[in-house]
Amino acid sequence: MKMVVRKKAIAQQEEQESHHEDAGSGNQKVLNTVTGLVQSVRNKKVSEKDSGDRHEILLHKEMAFHHAAKKNDVLAMTRLLEQEANINAKNNLNRTALHFAVAGNNIQAVSFLLSHKARVDIADKHGLTVLHLAAWSADLTIVQLLIKAGASQKATNQDGMNVLHFAAQNNKNDIVDYLIKDLQLQDLNILDKKKRRPFHLAAEKGHIRMITKLIEFELFSLEKDTEGNSALHLAAKNGHSNVLETLLETWQETETDEPNESGETPFYLASEGGHIDCAKLLLNRGSNINTTTNDGYGALHIAAQNGYTSFVNFLLNNGIESTPKANERNNPFHLALLYNHMDTIDILLERKYDINATNMRQQTPLHLAAEYKNTELVEKLLIAGCDLTIADKQRKTSLGTAARSNHILIVDMIIKAERYYEWKKRSSDNTEQGEQEESVTFKQDHSSKTRLIRSALWNLAYKHLKLDEWKKMATGWKFTEAQVKAIEEQWTGKESYKEHCNRLLLIWLHGVLLAKENPIKTLYEVLVEMGHKQTAENFRVESSNENTTEAKKCCIS
Repeated sequence: MKMVVRKKAIAQQEEQESHHEDAGSGNQKVLNTVTGLVQSVRNKKVSEKDSGDRHEILLHKEMAFHHAAKKNDVLAMTRLLEQEANINAKNNLNRTALHFAVAGNNIQAVSFLLSHKARVDIADKHGLTVLHLAAWSADLTIVQLLIKAGASQKATNQDGMNVLHFAAQNNKNDIVDYLIKDLQLQDLNILDKKKRRPFHLAAEKGHIRMITKLIEFELFSLEKDTEGNSALHLAAKNGHSNVLETLLETWQETETDEPNESGETPFYLASEGGHIDCAKLLLNRGSNINTTTNDGYGALHIAAQNGYTSFVNFLLNNGIESTPKANERNNPFHLALLYNHMDTIDILLERKYDINATNMRQQTPLHLAAEYKNTELVEKLLIAGCDLTIADKQRKTSLGTAARSNHILIVDMIIKAERYYEWKKRSSDNTEQGEQEESVTFKQDHSSKTRLIRSALWNLAYKHLKLDEWKKMATGWKFTEAQVKAIEEQWTGKESYKEHCNRLLLIWLHGVLLAKENPIKTLYEVLVEMGHKQTAENFRVESSNENTTEAKKCCIS
């Protein structure tokens, strides 16, 4: 019988909780926020487990009492106490009605609870006392009421944070004044479990007034936390330039480049967040713009990785060393590519960054662009004249990487570029080359001027040439073995050679048009030599105009 009654009570609790969910959401958000801010990774996992626990331990009237505290409903609380509700009843997270009243800054509810001897020493499962919550979300009056009622000023939560930590973290200047000036509690200025004092937390949050106050109270700290971060690191990392400027007035110049445990200086951390104002302040104080972390990454690396175009420009304008190191894990260009920050890549290209530098796998940016099938970047790199002969650790050139990735368009683009730059070496007309460089492209040709001849080449490839004839044409046109192999990599069946032939013809056409040669004449001669005299004759006769860029009636019958 008792079990039935208990199950009914639990059901009523859940129903009551759903009815009051909206009303108590503000208080709960405060509690959740505070809990989240003071949790370590391990404790967060515990918190998630707790929050998912739906087996509430409160009786119906106790839960109703909690909700009345959340709503600041003193009348309801009075009625429930008359029904002998437990004023200190704890929910599944060890929170009492006083926790909720304080979290909501509900002074009437707090006063009522204290006048009825509610306990002020109960900590929830995360070690949060009502005084901690008051320092976070309530006003000074509630803090004073709690201390007067006997709340311990020195109690700490499971992360070692006390009331001064919470007040400093949430910019509660009047509460800090009360604790330090009125109560003379300087001994609250302790290290928490992350070895952070209240000063660290104020710097991290960017509370300039709080920072000024703590300096005035001589609670300034040069110490580093467990990760090696000083207040200077924390302010720079979070972009708090006003706090940083104040801190630099106290810091020695030699201390501004102190690395944390990961080798990150305040300047590097400012770069990581793209905080130009902070970076400027640090540079003006003599910070090293070329500092690197334990992983060998510098400010330019992290700015490029995060796509901070303005910051990349800022670094380059201020003389950062931009020459990539040999065989580093990834240089700034690689990182911008890997994270697809094309605007940053454009800046690096414009600044003549070394586009042939390799990473630890000996891959150039073109290798990566081909591997990740980034057609736009491949085009930019090819136009910029990147080295197409560099092989990675697997002895693959960028063409081999593209073929392995089975990206036909990129394979054909690279072959076009290889043939184009080979032709440029042989050509002696520099003026003509300069004109061509301005308009050269290696993308697939969709222009209306070449539509008819492209159609004719397709007709030739799919209806007239035999199995191995495209390879004979490739040899005659000096396609390399690697180029032929890359074209042949795509295999879709017994008639794949037709597609291979069509691609070969289009790549060839790209070259002869850039060289301003006549493709109709050249193709006629090749077809005759291969024994397709009638096809060649029909091709020539039906081509009424030998202008290669127009070829308005060019076709194969």
